[in-house]
Amino acid sequence: MTRFLVAVTACVSGVAHTYMAAERLEKLCQQEGWEVKIETQGALGTENAISAEDVARADAVLLITDIELDNPERFLASRCVQTGIYAFLRDPQKAISAVRKVMSTPQHTHIVLS
Repeated sequence: MTRFLVAVTACVSGVAHTYMAAERLEKLCQQEGWEVKIETQGALGTENAISAEDVARADAVLLITDIELDNPERFLASRCVQTGIYAFLRDPQKAISAVRKVMSTPQHTHIVLS
C-alpha cells in the first residue's frame, strides 16, 4: 500500500527556501515510495493548493514552515508533523523519521520538531 503525504512549505521571504524544501521533500518521498502533494506558500501566493479531499486521504501531513500558514485549521484532525524550514533543510531525515512514526498513531496526533 502506497502512503500518501501532504505537505506545506513556506519561508519568511517566500522565495528560495520554500521551493528548495519542496524539491528536497519530493526526492525523499520518491525514495520512501510515498505519493506526495506539496503546497507552497511563497512570494507567488499559494501554489498547488491542498484540497479537503487531499487532507482526508492523507496518511500524514508535514508542515515545513517558519511563518504562519494560510488556513492551518484544515490540518487539526490529521496526523501532523511540524518543523521549521531551516531545520528541515539541515536535517531532512529527522522530519521523515517523525512522519514515519506519526503514520502509525491515531488521528489528531501532532508532533512539533525543534
